[in-house]
Amino acid sequence: MGPGPSAPERRAHAVRAAVEQGIVGPDVPLVGLLDVTGIRASAAALRAAFDQVTPPGTPVLHAFAVKATPLVPVLRLLYEHGGIGAEVASPGELALARTAGVRPAHTVLDSPAKTPAELREALALGIAVNADNPQELARIDALVSSAPTSSPIGLRVNAQIGGGSIGALSTATATSKFGVALRDPGAREWVVRACLDRPWLTRLHTHSGSQGLPLELMARGVAAAYELAEEINAAVGRRQIDTVDIGGGLPVNFTSDSETPSYADYARLLKQHVPGLLDGRYGLVTEFGRSLLAKHGTVLARVEYAKTSGDRPIAITHAGVQIATRTVYAPESWPLRIAAYDAKGLPKPGPPVAQDVAGPACFAGDLLAENRLLPPLDQGDYAAVLDTGAYYMAAHYAYNSLARAGIHGFTAGPGGVRFSVVRPPQTVDEIVAESGGAHADALLA
Repeated sequence: MGPGPSAPERRAHAVRAAVEQGIVGPDVPLVGLLDVTGIRASAAALRAAFDQVTPPGTPVLHAFAVKATPLVPVLRLLYEHGGIGAEVASPGELALARTAGVRPAHTVLDSPAKTPAELREALALGIAVNADNPQELARIDALVSSAPTSSPIGLRVNAQIGGGSIGALSTATATSKFGVALRDPGAREWVVRACLDRPWLTRLHTHSGSQGLPLELMARGVAAAYELAEEINAAVGRRQIDTVDIGGGLPVNFTSDSETPSYADYARLLKQHVPGLLDGRYGLVTEFGRSLLAKHGTVLARVEYAKTSGDRPIAITHAGVQIATRTVYAPESWPLRIAAYDAKGLPKPGPPVAQDVAGPACFAGDLLAENRLLPPLDQGDYAAVLDTGAYYMAAHYAYNSLARAGIHGFTAGPGGVRFSVVRPPQTVDEIVAESGGAHADALLA
């Protein structure tokens, strides 16, 4: 039996089937589609990449960054079929992970603003906690002295290696809000002393990766954390730091269907630059998000109207700032690919024409693409917004009180395409309820 359809082939089958089966159409003009086969393949590739560079038996926890795609069915799929745990950064994300069945032992709590209640809950459950700063560590001191915990506890450090091409996402700059800045005067010595004073502080956490950051720079950040772990253990005289959480941030290719760089590329680079971290003496935690989901999501939006303004063709669709917030507000940093389909869900023929693909929001900049060469989009056609499985379809922005789109998972095989509801579309009644509908008279004097 030969290999199944490729990712682009599965996507094409799903778009056509979504139209034919009424998943999307005049009454449901916007939908998110998630490729289950692709998600499973990415999870398997992540595990295989680090298995290749670590000795058998090395403790490795891959924890999905829930913020990337905060959907319970996605978390459950990754956990049950991919062996991927959860990295959470809020009470809401923790609740999603627990609802998905992710065990505390496979959950990591990160956040620069954890409240006492959040810390208390995590420590009571046995969830791994990465403290962000000295004041948070002092809170943890009080909590662990008052009640025993099985939680692994770590400290986040910032190697201050510099930023990438997208400043807003660069987490390891000189003035980043995250972690203890290791190059600041006295900071490194403080970290070593903090560990000497706390035998239960057994992990270091760093997160140097982000979209727009070269792999070599990511590896430098990991190397800095490893070198600090070695320094601490030498000072203590034993292997107190037993695990290094290297974060995530593997960049995603948004220009084609090629999945580059790969997890294997990154793992091999780490093996080359930080061999001591991967020789079996240390456990590892990773926190990848975008790279696991982005390539496996497609937003499909119906063209409601096609018009011309100043000789520029414009396709008015139902996908805009509410579903592609980063792209609309920072198009240079977050360009997205658009594919054109006709009213039957088939690839749109015709020579490319420079045109705008616009969203439904009431401001002029609500554009998914500007002056983009595409086959002409007509009323009733579909614009497919590719690579939107992470930080897009599940990260709704309620501009104009636009409804959250429904999201469906799909599998495409010899028997056709099967869809499953991941998240139903938001109803108008739900919008009213979330907007204080039950408290209409609250501000009347």
